[in-house]
Amino acid sequence: MAVRILVGAQLRRLREERGLTRAEAAEPIRASESKISRMELGRVGFKERDVLDLLSLYGVHDERERATLLERVREANTSSWWHPYSDVTPNWFQRYLGLEATAMLIRTYEVQFVPGLLQTEDYARAVVRLGHGSAREDEVARRVSLRIQRQQVLSRPDPPLLWAVVDEAALRRPVGGVQVMRDQLEALITIVTKMPNVKLQVIPLAAGGHAAAGGAFTILRFPQQDLADLVYIEQLTSALYLDKREDVDRYFEAVNRLFVEAAPIKETFQILDRIIRDLGETPR
Repeated sequence: MAVRILVGAQLRRLREERGLTRAEAAEPIRASESKISRMELGRVGFKERDVLDLLSLYGVHDERERATLLERVREANTSSWWHPYSDVTPNWFQRYLGLEATAMLIRTYEVQFVPGLLQTEDYARAVVRLGHGSAREDEVARRVSLRIQRQQVLSRPDPPLLWAVVDEAALRRPVGGVQVMRDQLEALITIVTKMPNVKLQVIPLAAGGHAAAGGAFTILRFPQQDLADLVYIEQLTSALYLDKREDVDRYFEAVNRLFVEAAPIKETFQILDRIIRDLGETPR
């Protein structure tokens, strides 16, 4: 999915440089304007013949450049790592998995839960059960496995920088029970201590209202100049993907204010430790 999005973005850039509309691009490949839109957004697979025809239309005749893009097309058409989980992964979330996998910077704000990339297995299981109360145990296990496997993005050779701001209320809410929450908080301490590409700040309860009172969101930034920054907002049965400059700027302003209003990063360890102590001891 990540490569598909990159190919789509490159095709859009080439079309726009040529000054063509989507309708004008659709005619040579006997397609609709909406298909061109889906291709450029990386929402559908690519036929090599269509891509070659579009490259010719866009004035790309260099054989090396054409071959490079075709190689990306073949890679984009192969199954992604999460394909085996497609039965428990809606299409609107599969797009996010592709974007997250290629991002170089992930800025996220969470008000109710620990961010998915930082969840322990037991905590993730409790969260999944909250959202899918009628799911069978094997389905819950697959959803949890998907979430844990997704976290490998943070430990790959070229990991993205994850900068998370979490409301203190989310860290005090004993999702899964007190012991599960204690283990989750201790895992967060380990992560922020040992993983330099993960930064975590906490919005103290005493801070009162703040810039992101509207709810959780994530902003993704990519190393490819063809891909603009994108805001992801997850809902119960769908998600919003915002890439209009004015929308992204509004969320950038909010997250930048959150970084200031939250407790400094150097205080995160002490805050987590204090919450663990406040939870008290629970027999295993």
